[in-house]
Amino acid sequence: METIREEDVLAALAEVPDPEIGISIVDLGLIYGIDISGDNIHIRMTMTTPACPLHTHLRVAVDEAVRRHLPEVNSVLVELVWEPPWHPMLISPQARRQLGWPE
Repeated sequence: METIREEDVLAALAEVPDPEIGISIVDLGLIYGIDISGDNIHIRMTMTTPACPLHTHLRVAVDEAVRRHLPEVNSVLVELVWEPPWHPMLISPQARRQLGWPE
């Protein structure tokens, strides 16, 4: 069995856009951590605001993206966390350019 790497999980997650902004959840800084234990993946992520109505949609999209790119994965646990709170400084320079924001 091939070892699942964090870079591969991040590559899968980079294809998941935030439905309201259209920018990857990775570039928005919503991914706070990835733990891999064998073929089980635990992803800690946040939302831009706790009131975001799309948390269920994004959790499903994250699970589906990981399973599509890494079919050897047994389980994907997506945990929503609120600490530290998300803030715009977590957005990648590339996403800042896409949004027309200064870097």
